[in-house]
Amino acid sequence: MSDDRATASQALPPHVQLIQMGTASWVSAVVYAAAKLGIADHLAAGPRSAVELADTTHTHAPSLHRFMRTLAGLGILTERDAQRFGLTRMGEALKSDAPGSARATLIAFGGPAIWHSWEEILYSLETGKTGFEKAAGMPLFEYLSQHPEEASYFSEAMVGFHGAEPPTVARAYDFSGAKTVVDVGGATGNMLAAILSHHAAPRGVLFDRPHVVRDAPAFLKARGMDERVTIEPGDFFEGVPAGGDVYLLSHIIHDWNEEQCLTILGHCRKVIQPDGRLLIIETVLPTGDTPHQGKMQDMVMLVVPGGQERTEAEYAVLLRKAGFRLGRVVPTESVVSVVEALPA
Repeated sequence: MSDDRATASQALPPHVQLIQMGTASWVSAVVYAAAKLGIADHLAAGPRSAVELADTTHTHAPSLHRFMRTLAGLGILTERDAQRFGLTRMGEALKSDAPGSARATLIAFGGPAIWHSWEEILYSLETGKTGFEKAAGMPLFEYLSQHPEEASYFSEAMVGFHGAEPPTVARAYDFSGAKTVVDVGGATGNMLAAILSHHAAPRGVLFDRPHVVRDAPAFLKARGMDERVTIEPGDFFEGVPAGGDVYLLSHIIHDWNEEQCLTILGHCRKVIQPDGRLLIIETVLPTGDTPHQGKMQDMVMLVVPGGQERTEAEYAVLLRKAGFRLGRVVPTESVVSVVEALPA
């Protein structure tokens, strides 16, 4: 939010601010529907009316017109003559092939499985268990393993949601002395590709479950990294590849409860060399009342996968239990930091 908009928001009476927060889900539902219907893709060739799009989108034309008019009010579309709508600059970003993966992110986070999780937030607060499992009948990652299309959207969403982070990590931390960087739970290789692009010396190992790395070869080839990365399918709850001098856990530790985190960290501790480094790339929470994106992400972790975001002190405690010591926390130009762990 810009400073001007933040100031304007703070000038509103408290009850108005609270109501705006509470009704934000209305906007979420509208932009999810726009993504799911592929509205931006259908308008990529030029403006069209709801009547022209109704058959293609399997919608009711008058209702679709009202919907597109609402999208125009949000700045995603613009209304032209004869009730035809075109894309704005924001609308262009909603196309399937647009940089940033906004469409996949909206579909992944706004779809029924995660949407229904939030209906169970009180259950999560009462029990410490995930709303996702109560709503879907199974944990998030088990669900994704059984729903490959949604898993692909989720992987692409991770690229979109965290897309600005990998280059900042590559710039902030010195990987130049590394020979082999093992990305544990690295999905399609977005973080690993950014690091290798910035540092010419290391090679990479991408390690994740088979259904997750399914899209990795095409992703790495598109970034010119396919010859520098070896893909190893596997499960970090069973073990991790040996042979690396730097191990990455990027947005992994925050997904799991403490017992599961200690299992993952324990497998890394078994294979890491005495002079090796384990780098946990996460949002490190500030203490006190400081507003921070990670504090809302912590609620996502509670309700959806069952993990948590942590402060620097909480990371130090967790690492000590796993046989590591906290070396330092390296901030980046993005919201994440690099938590450097060394064998104790």
